[in-house]
Amino acid sequence: MSQLDSSEIERYARHIILPEIGGIGQQKLKSAKVVILGAGGLGSPVAAYLAAAGIGQIGIIDDDVVSLSNLQRQIIHDTAKIGIPKTESAKTSLERINPEIEITAHNIRLSDENADDLLSSYDIIVDGSDSFSTRYILADHAEQLKIPMVMAAVGRFDGSLTVFKPYINTNPRIRDLYPEEPPEGLLPSCAEAGIIGALTGVIGTLQAMEVIKLVTGIGEPLVGRLLLYDALRTRFDEIEYRRME
Repeated sequence: MSQLDSSEIERYARHIILPEIGGIGQQKLKSAKVVILGAGGLGSPVAAYLAAAGIGQIGIIDDDVVSLSNLQRQIIHDTAKIGIPKTESAKTSLERINPEIEITAHNIRLSDENADDLLSSYDIIVDGSDSFSTRYILADHAEQLKIPMVMAAVGRFDGSLTVFKPYINTNPRIRDLYPEEPPEGLLPSCAEAGIIGALTGVIGTLQAMEVIKLVTGIGEPLVGRLLLYDALRTRFDEIEYRRME
């Protein structure tokens, strides 16, 4: 495990005094390698909080550029970065938050063909995509590579969150939760249906917390449990699901 220097001990002091984290837990965070698919509404708060938490290596996969309509929710970007790749924008922002960590920008679209190369060097995968087809690709390759995956989805005023570790015991897979990919066009995009910007912050921050739990080994990750959030009623619900086969 990577040792902490004096500046890191000061930076992460509020973590280190937590008995559940301590110096050992912070060293685990420093040694961790996390990849985030998408530098958008979910990826922005996930990346910001993981950088601040001291995750040693963060990879960001995205092939899009920053647009003005992104800025209402994608807080890792700003007006001056309109038109530049989101990965480049995110890397700059994260290095300002924490210059002591390593950020790798993968300015490419995830596919079946490149997934293993992009994901295999990381310890944890975070899904910040807005496409079910991409989500299935990510989950399938995460299972094959035996890497935990933190998945979330948002729409208008609600969100959901779960963790997949199907390579351990009989933990459920993505198809145990979503047996079939919804037909194209059935679920409207954010551009079509709209979305409240702060919602992505709530769900993305919860994703970051799940990553921290997985890295440090504290708490109970959302494996086999789907957390649902209704922003309009300020209500959380939970659904348990199991391996079907």
